[in-house]
Amino acid sequence: MTVRVMAAEINEGSVPAYYREVYDAICCRTSGRVQVEVFHKLLQRTNLPKEALNQIAEHVESTHGFLSKLSFYKALALIALAQQGKQPRPKLLENCIQELPKPQLGDPRDLSALRMQPAQEDVLTISQTLDKLLVKDTVKVELTPEKKGLFLKYVEYQVTSQRFKIPVYRRYSDFDVFHEVLLQRFAYRVVPALPPKRMLKGVLTSVSERDFIEGRRRALGRFINLVACHPFFSEDELVKTMSRPNCVTLTRKPGDEFMTNRIATLAKEYLPADIQAQFSTSREVIRNIHNSFQRLRDRAEKMAERSRENASDLKLFGQELSSLGLDASPLPPLAPTQSTWGALRESFKSLSVEFDVLSDKATQQGRREEDDVVEKLNLFLDLLQSYRDLCERHEKGVLHDHQRALQKYGVMKRQMMNATVQSKEPTTVEQLESRIVQQESAIQTMELRNYFSLFCLHQETQLIFTYLPITSHILGAFVNSQVQGHKEMGDVWNELQPKLGCLFASKNGVKSSI
Repeated sequence: MTVRVMAAEINEGSVPAYYREVYDAICCRTSGRVQVEVFHKLLQRTNLPKEALNQIAEHVESTHGFLSKLSFYKALALIALAQQGKQPRPKLLENCIQELPKPQLGDPRDLSALRMQPAQEDVLTISQTLDKLLVKDTVKVELTPEKKGLFLKYVEYQVTSQRFKIPVYRRYSDFDVFHEVLLQRFAYRVVPALPPKRMLKGVLTSVSERDFIEGRRRALGRFINLVACHPFFSEDELVKTMSRPNCVTLTRKPGDEFMTNRIATLAKEYLPADIQAQFSTSREVIRNIHNSFQRLRDRAEKMAERSRENASDLKLFGQELSSLGLDASPLPPLAPTQSTWGALRESFKSLSVEFDVLSDKATQQGRREEDDVVEKLNLFLDLLQSYRDLCERHEKGVLHDHQRALQKYGVMKRQMMNATVQSKEPTTVEQLESRIVQQESAIQTMELRNYFSLFCLHQETQLIFTYLPITSHILGAFVNSQVQGHKEMGDVWNELQPKLGCLFASKNGVKSSI
């Protein structure tokens, strides 16, 4: 088809109802447009001469293999002109803009068989890899110096998106509102939970309060990174508002994803027949993975804690050696080792420095295990937990509401039957009929929401499986942290070993064992 850029000769408000009926019968239900292939099939049904068909096709615009609604209406008008024996030229439409001719195409309902979905479109499948997800954005959340409010001190976070570059400053309450609006708009998606908010009871310099704030900072960082890398969240204005400076305040807006997604009401058509079985199987697999990685995370946390405890013990060990080295108290005359004790004390003092180095290495190892292993495990677990939360929202929310609506509908029908049998007042019967109609409409909407919820759940399940290779990243980080930590500690111990020779004289009988 030759594409011509022309001014639209047709005003949609002037078209006959028949035009709309034909359009609704053959338009693509996902894109809201008519495919070129479908339009060609429609032209063949007109039995017009080939020359007329070519003229019509030549005067109709198409974009990327689709006709817009107005382009299709113009085509119908040209078909009608050709069927009347006239030349199908757009110029003639100017004379009948208020009364467009009606083409002879038969009953619009019989044309629906011409409709076809674009073969290349697979709206149910998420074509993403883990690498593609992770490169969408990386967001750092860092603490800023505490600030004093009117009555209480408060914590502020510097949020820096690698995508938007410029740092912004957010309080916990900003994250809270953002999470609430995100959950309202995307109730059928995996929305990670926020860390708990705790009222500040003591001063912020206390160790427990510092630990809590640091843990909350880490959790907020995991939350915002999972959101920023989500294939459906990352391009939403809501996420951009949270990550960019000088943006409007976050507020609730009417309508959720069901109201804005172009295929929400058609979700049932894309779902596989065994969607419930797939959902049950996937849910069980992900539940088992979640439970196993929780146990792995607990072990990794204990290992990091042991590294920190080891650092503390090595520090204390070195301090005790230093104390011995600095002790200038003279030995009593009866001590047989007076001549060597002074040299030993000097050795203790020099060796204490090596234990300080060992303590630093153990501290670094604990930090590596916390940052490279535990934190990545927590990120993965946050994602898995948000999926389990989504499954509960589906069962206890949309599905439960649908079942309750059906029960209510059954009660209304029985009331209607009783009212009819008992010959109650016409007003009462009419009121019941009106309520039943309203309930039927509500049930239809709930059914559509239920299918859309399953549609989104199917996509979010794919997202979870797309993230599974991150487990190999975590295992690699764990092994690398252990290799590096043991090597660094081993190097220090190996350097320390020869220095022990000064502690032992050959007559002590222990030199050979070192």
